[in-house]
Amino acid sequence: MKESAQAALSFARVQATRLGLRSDFLSDREIHIHVPAGGVPKDGPSAGVTMACVLVSLVSGIPVRRDVAMTGEITLRGRVLPIGGLKEKLLAAVRAGMRVAIVPATNMAELSEVPSHLRQRIKIHLVHTVDEALVVALTRPLPHPKSAAVAPRGPAAPVVTPPRRGGAA
Repeated sequence: MKESAQAALSFARVQATRLGLRSDFLSDREIHIHVPAGGVPKDGPSAGVTMACVLVSLVSGIPVRRDVAMTGEITLRGRVLPIGGLKEKLLAAVRAGMRVAIVPATNMAELSEVPSHLRQRIKIHLVHTVDEALVVALTRPLPHPKSAAVAPRGPAAPVVTPPRRGGAA
């Protein structure tokens, strides 16, 4: 859990820079993320995407939607990693009244194990990156980045080079 929080904090710092805020925005503030022990046994860490979304919300001032459940561990570069116990987590989300769930795209195969009546009660968004999760989780879009120093990772677009016309190069 501590590693999840550290990865989320690092990601939020990157987001602060992308938003044009001071690069030390979070360094002069004390951040305490309290995760109560006990409760439900888990298959491993899975709160990274949630913590990252909350910290980006704090930095940007944009609230997180109230009807969204999310799960997934993250890397320092913002990739969302697979989790265990997807069926149980979706069941808990539906019982809690959530209408939307953000789930790692790498868990897509496990969706076949989720009963159809459960899948019909919650809209599932499969994400590869925290940036994709933020689009779903936040109540409004993040402002456009001030610089392209940190671009979201994803499938590369094909590069098309126009044909050269005329004279020598």
